Amino acid sequence: MKDRDFNFVEGEFLLINKPYKWTSFDVVGKIRNSLKPLKIKVGHAGTLDPLATGLLIICTGKLTKQIDTFQAQEKEYTGTMVLGATTPSFDMETVIDQEFNLDGLLEEQIHAATVPFTGDIQQYPPAHSAVKVNGERLYVKARRGEETELRLRFVSVPVFQITRIELPEVDFRIVCSKGTYIRSLISDFGKELNNGAYLSKLTRTRSGNFRLEDALEVADLVSYLKNKKEEQCVDNLNPVS
Repeated sequence: MKDRDFNFVEGEFLLINKPYKWTSFDVVGKIRNSLKPLKIKVGHAGTLDPLATGLLIICTGKLTKQIDTFQAQEKEYTGTMVLGATTPSFDMETVIDQEFNLDGLLEEQIHAATVPFTGDIQQYPPAHSAVKVNGERLYVKARRGEETELRLRFVSVPVFQITRIELPEVDFRIVCSKGTYIRSLISDFGKELNNGAYLSKLTRTRSGNFRLEDALEVADLVSYLKNKKEEQCVDNLNPVS
């Protein structure tokens, strides 16, 4: 990481590569703890599921007021789905509950099945999601075995591209609006094929004009901040006369 002076109070805009199995809140907490003893607001724009990786926008200080603006930007994802099976969470968080035969499924059918999910569409959020109903997140209710009436939401998917087919795995690239649930999209995709599908891998590669290749690793940022603190302590102990 190049040496730079951060001003976290006035506000910093950080591009972070969220690690696998970390929640978005884990990343926020790690950065916030690295800034102690300073009490600085830290927030993220656009939640990523724990099993997803990729670009997470972090704002600090006065820039947290702009989170809604960053959150509203178009997103791009790449990932892998598994055809021939479903899970209750639509991803690998839960075990397979149904299996389907893939015999006779053609590549042309797989490509054609993206058409109904391209453009302005409606979808239900997954039962295992961070959406709040009556003040409680859906995944908390789902883990208790409670059923909740889900509300349709309108989203836009300008691009749904199949990039590799090696059954049962299928790779894809999706460009979509804020609020799009890729897990729901993949589950509905499987139904369109009269089959099943669940998400096995997901990476956010872009948010607006910001790209994953420009993102920092959490460990690198934390290490950098720690070294900066140590340097400041030494400077305070040995002031220039």
